Amino acid sequence: MESELKDMSSAVHSPEPKSAESIPDDGSFAKDDRPLLKPEPSSAAVSGDSLEEMEKKFAAYVRNDVYGPMGRGELPLLEKVLLGLAMVTLVPIRLVAGMAVLVLYYLICRICTLFWSSNREEDLEEEEDYAHMGGWRRAVIVSCGRILSRVMLLVFGFYWINETYRILTTDPKSNTENESKDESEELERPGAIISNHVSYVDILYHMSSSFPSFVAKRSVARLPLVGLISKCLGCVFVQRESRSSDFKGVAAVVTERVSQSYQDESAPLMMLFPEGTTTNGDFLLPFKTGAFLAKAPVLPVILRYPYQRFSPAWDSISGVRHVFLLLCQFVNHLDVTRLPIYYPNEQEKNDPKLFADNVRRFMAKEGNLVMSDIGLAEKRIYHAALNGMLSQS
Repeated sequence: MESELKDMSSAVHSPEPKSAESIPDDGSFAKDDRPLLKPEPSSAAVSGDSLEEMEKKFAAYVRNDVYGPMGRGELPLLEKVLLGLAMVTLVPIRLVAGMAVLVLYYLICRICTLFWSSNREEDLEEEEDYAHMGGWRRAVIVSCGRILSRVMLLVFGFYWINETYRILTTDPKSNTENESKDESEELERPGAIISNHVSYVDILYHMSSSFPSFVAKRSVARLPLVGLISKCLGCVFVQRESRSSDFKGVAAVVTERVSQSYQDESAPLMMLFPEGTTTNGDFLLPFKTGAFLAKAPVLPVILRYPYQRFSPAWDSISGVRHVFLLLCQFVNHLDVTRLPIYYPNEQEKNDPKLFADNVRRFMAKEGNLVMSDIGLAEKRIYHAALNGMLSQS
């Protein structure tokens, strides 16, 4: 979450891309801020592999668009012409429009939070939480946030979003086998929204759709513009670097907020990416258990980004390059499938790993996604080896 917010805020100002990884939600505190796209000694493990062999091993992170590995492939003449045309027309307009939308929403949040006494702890500005305010302030923040998030998607070229709502079936192999639910229970509020993670665009869509809270490191709260917006979203700020009793673990904070969201309709929904990193959109990585510890129902959402030239997936490409190329696309597409709320049975409530695995299998089946057992460690190896291979060519 942190890096997505940072890149959207600082891509225009900083030449150095940030890591594209989400904060783990499984209670892990191990700090790992190494850049994904830098050559590392770990790349030696696959240095002897050909590009085809690496793509088989790390299929979940392979880019299959016209721009090739890491967005640095040789382009056909037509693509070069289209890219050049977009650079002098679309990109300047979209950059100005995007910054205008970001600044406008920041000003709206600033006005709505003026003279508001938040529930922050003393001397901890990052603990400010404006998501639980009520009245006109919260209504304006949510309404404007959803509208302007959709406007930002328009700026990025997502003019149409195809949304599909799946209804519950009586198939004994579906998630309804957990327990029979009466009609009133089917309308219960979920504790969290669970989504596959493909791009930073995921965040904009979920903001425009349900305006949920995310998980982010405390440093996000200090970012210009984005910091205040993240507080208005009600982001869960966690301190990965410390095991001090002054800070709650990631899993504890997430569990508390998911339970609160499930039990209190006025509380903001939690939005979690249990894969912990982004893929190319065709695969589903193993789920971390943090989102499932609260034993609350979850709402699975599947995002797909159909493309013809440039893939919006943030899999193996630097942040700044990705933002630039995305802005150069005349039209981008997003397909959303919202599945029925998944209610855990007693066995799943007592076993978060089983709960997570069953939700993952449900999403993979309904979204026609391939389940892969690789994770962030393999992604680092692939990126490092790929970067070293392309640098030598």
